[in-house]
Amino acid sequence: MNTDSLANTPEPPYYAVIFTSKRTDVGSGYAEMAARMMALASRQPGFLGVETSHDDQIGITASYWKDEKSIHAWKEQADHQEAQRLGKENWYEDYFIRVAKVERAVELTAEAV
Repeated sequence: MNTDSLANTPEPPYYAVIFTSKRTDVGSGYAEMAARMMALASRQPGFLGVETSHDDQIGITASYWKDEKSIHAWKEQADHQEAQRLGKENWYEDYFIRVAKVERAVELTAEAV
């Protein structure tokens, strides 16, 4: 999965889960787990795409989902629950999870400029 590009989502409506976090100084195992979760999420029913950006402490990941049922299933996925537990215990000082329904999306491409 290429996380260096923007997600190619369908026409709305769909849902966005926005995960913002402030990291602790503990880095051991974080990158590996993040990559594992990206790969696992991409195989979940209802997954539409992901966009992520982070520096040494602040991270923002927006994942896109077909419906709320798909989001709930991802939240309850066993490996994801383990990653959540490790994140709370080791990697995150603070975090927020926000769920939003996307009702409109506008794309500006280089060709349109």
